[in-house]
Amino acid sequence: MIIDGKRSLAHVEKISWVKEIEGADNIELIGVLGWNCISKIGEFEKGDFCVYIEIDSKVPEKEWSEFLRRKHFKIKTMRLSRFNVISQGIALPLDIFDVEIPKKEGTDVTELLEIKYSNPKDAKRKGEGLNKYEAMALRNKELFEKSWVKWLMNRDWGKKLLFFLLGDDRKDKSKRFPNKFDHISKTDQERCENMPDVLQDKTPFVRTQKCDGSSATYILEVTNTHPLKKDYEFYVCSRNLRVFREDDPLVDNDNPYWELADKLDIERKLRDYLEKHKGCKYVCWQGEICGPKIQGNPHKLTQNHLFCFHMIDSNGMFDIREAKKIWDEYGIESVPIDDEEYVLPDDFEEFKLSADGYYDSDVCEGHEKCAMEGWVYYKTTDPKFSFKNISCKYLIKRGE
Repeated sequence: MIIDGKRSLAHVEKISWVKEIEGADNIELIGVLGWNCISKIGEFEKGDFCVYIEIDSKVPEKEWSEFLRRKHFKIKTMRLSRFNVISQGIALPLDIFDVEIPKKEGTDVTELLEIKYSNPKDAKRKGEGLNKYEAMALRNKELFEKSWVKWLMNRDWGKKLLFFLLGDDRKDKSKRFPNKFDHISKTDQERCENMPDVLQDKTPFVRTQKCDGSSATYILEVTNTHPLKKDYEFYVCSRNLRVFREDDPLVDNDNPYWELADKLDIERKLRDYLEKHKGCKYVCWQGEICGPKIQGNPHKLTQNHLFCFHMIDSNGMFDIREAKKIWDEYGIESVPIDDEEYVLPDDFEEFKLSADGYYDSDVCEGHEKCAMEGWVYYKTTDPKFSFKNISCKYLIKRGE
């Protein structure tokens, strides 16, 4: 769930329903928001509070998490073939934890419970799951290999001193995702399971295939509007960070963000757009970078590609159908649009099953039968409103 603009791996919710699993003696199926989870029989009743821990998570080694040891404390999508049931995430009672959990729906308890991404690469790629000290160490890698720094890091007062000197976000604004643009935000999209009531909205949506890679944002800003000369600033960003040409320890060392910026001549194309639209103060393209070394390369690509899905300028976000026309003019690839007027079904289970499928060969360098991660839906009356539906079959195949 996205809370205050950040992915929450653990949050307080209420049990939506409890169902018997035919043939099961010890377990039953419960609902949390739109998620299906396994729990012990009698552990919950409808309306009870719980801490819901999402897939992609790794919990700390605590007394309350001991039952997850054989799973290496990782939370993944599970298929119980014997009962024909899929379980995603876990729900736990509030009173089993060694800290006090507030009884308030939607409360983020990720940091309180010391929960991180199960895959360290995800923590780096998404800029989350790292605590402030770990991020500080990554940004000062050479320094933190020194023995005296390691000695300080083993002491609470030493960690705090180093963070005061090196880790304060205010000293590192240059690498933060720029937040000064009115209409530009990070590319995280909410999962449909965290907003199941969306199915009641019968406004048509544009349905696009969700490419699986690393999020990228490219922004060109007009910084000087002098009649004789305009100045610009070009921003290249990963999901949560501004990326510079030099290697950054929080992104892959081969820096695909700048590789594609140069290869696709993105800065010049954004400048051309601004020159044709005199009133615009900035323009932004956001997309997914997919390639041989990214996310296991589900698209079977031989080189890096940028598949765009958002276009924004100082007037607001574009309808993706209009944005695609502009990307086509500039020779920029985009995510495949499957349906321009998709109406959400009434049944959530039917909706989830619709996420299984294959990518268009256009985003797979001609390869057929590449399993698709899922769909993204954009409201036709409000392009800023979007959400995603990830295939359970895809997650199980990838062990997520």
